[in-house]
Amino acid sequence: MVDHGFISFDDDDYLTANPVVRQGLTWDGVVWAFSAPRVYNWHPLTWLSHMLDVQLFGLNAGAHHLMGLLLHIANSLLLFGVLRAMTGAPWRSGVVAALFALHPLHVESVAWAAERKDLLSTLFWLATLGLYHRYTQAPGIRRAWPVFLCYAASLTAKQMAVTLPFLLLLLDYWPLGRLVPLPAGRAAASPGRKVPPAAGDSGAAAAQPFSRSFLGPLVREKLPLLVLAAGASLLIYLIQARTGIVKSSAVFPFADRLANALVAYGAYLFKTLWPLHLAVFYPHPGAALSLGTVAAAAALLAAVTVAVLRSGKPYLSVGWFWYLGTLVPVIGLVQVGVQGMADRYTYVPLIGIFLMAVWGGADLAARWRVPAAVRAGAVAAVLAALTVLTWFQVATWRDDLTLYSHAVRVTAGNDWAEYNLGLALMARDRDDEALAHFQEAARLQPRYADAFLNIGVIRARQDRLDEAAASFGRALEIEPANREALLNLSLALTRQGKTAAAAGRLDQLRRLNPGDPETWFLTGVVRLRQEDPSGAEAAYREALRLRPAYPEAHNNLGILLARQGRLTAAIDHFREALRIRPAYPEAAKNLDAALGQGRTAP
Repeated sequence: MVDHGFISFDDDDYLTANPVVRQGLTWDGVVWAFSAPRVYNWHPLTWLSHMLDVQLFGLNAGAHHLMGLLLHIANSLLLFGVLRAMTGAPWRSGVVAALFALHPLHVESVAWAAERKDLLSTLFWLATLGLYHRYTQAPGIRRAWPVFLCYAASLTAKQMAVTLPFLLLLLDYWPLGRLVPLPAGRAAASPGRKVPPAAGDSGAAAAQPFSRSFLGPLVREKLPLLVLAAGASLLIYLIQARTGIVKSSAVFPFADRLANALVAYGAYLFKTLWPLHLAVFYPHPGAALSLGTVAAAAALLAAVTVAVLRSGKPYLSVGWFWYLGTLVPVIGLVQVGVQGMADRYTYVPLIGIFLMAVWGGADLAARWRVPAAVRAGAVAAVLAALTVLTWFQVATWRDDLTLYSHAVRVTAGNDWAEYNLGLALMARDRDDEALAHFQEAARLQPRYADAFLNIGVIRARQDRLDEAAASFGRALEIEPANREALLNLSLALTRQGKTAAAAGRLDQLRRLNPGDPETWFLTGVVRLRQEDPSGAEAAYREALRLRPAYPEAHNNLGILLARQGRLTAAIDHFREALRIRPAYPEAAKNLDAALGQGRTAP
């Protein structure tokens, strides 16, 4: 993984193209991180982590990936320590931690640099569990404050941690035993004292009905954490709603969101048991899910819920509700983005499933008197299989081309992956291959404006200007204010000699964004072709006012001035173009011509 590069999906926003993060860890950067939402989120701790990496390693992608891997290892070890302390079951805790460390569904959270927030939030989430366990040994304000502060740190890395107060209530039931009355002959449990687990490696006392009188004090002691969770939930909702990433009911009706949520719960379980065909993006099915599929998913969830409640095994109930509950913020009832599900969302929730599997498997093995060597062999085989699958899944994150090619191959109807694969191919000058993927994205999603935009760009590169103009026009039908489509359509019309039409589009662009230097530059090109040199000069000068380091504008203004015999000013602009971009053959050629013309002038 350390030989992988950054990818185009969010790594630019978080690292490679983020001017603040690229400066490393600075006081201005700290203020920036805390001051306002960035990239649809408010997670200052995540920003500080990226800044520290840049401070230490620059933009060395391998070093950033290594730090992510080390955080994942730390999370795995911390999970082991927390479970061992709470349950008194080192072997079972170790197997849960190993499953967490090696499962392919967790690759995305580790191999994707921009998903550092997952790793950091979980690190402080698990630390909060450890501090909470310490608090239960001798409750008091001195031990409560570290729990509160550590939880706050988790929320400043990623707000998915909002479910932690409810998880603590589950842990109060099992394995901490703060809700379960003890059998006759032992002292009664209380919210102020943890009952130690039974001796040995089971860590699982028999389930008993909990006392409701115990629940009130346990809820009250978590009120500060609940206030934090409520504040974080409201904050992230308002941020994401304001930025438009929260999709309205018009885009995803509630019935479609509910159906997808039910199916996603089941799909995550299937992928846990059969972790193949994992992808960076799974498109939201919208209304395409059949009633039978939704009903089957709902029946599965209901059946498992009834089974674990009737089982009499507290670890099954805790593990199952851990899984269901920690997925709630990202299950899609409030739809953020256009994905139907995501591997990274399972990073914490799968711990619940692993608890169920390990404790349940151990109990069955003990009941059936399976020899210890057979148990160990089965565990080793599962972990070996997961290691191999994870190795291959990590390889899919090597670069853009590998990642998006894999997603297209293992998913169906994935317009997002088709589009991004097209971009990756286009960046490698493989336009013909890219075109096919942009066309497929547009076929799958007929209102995909950017797909039509890039079809137009490739057609323009191929000098098929009529087709290019038609594609840009289609993009504008979908998004009338699409800057790139307007700019490229203006350029295509200019190349076709349709300067009046191009000028009209440029007028539209300037009304939308009068401070865009590229619009003014192209305006200069069009006005020159319309034999309006004064208008062209004014447009080039405005482009340079808005962007002084604009080599093309300096070069074109130099050409215009040279044609008017204003050689000294023209030479200055050619030289400035070359200063900004030393490898600029056209400007060098124009400078030589202007210097020669000056030497031969009478």
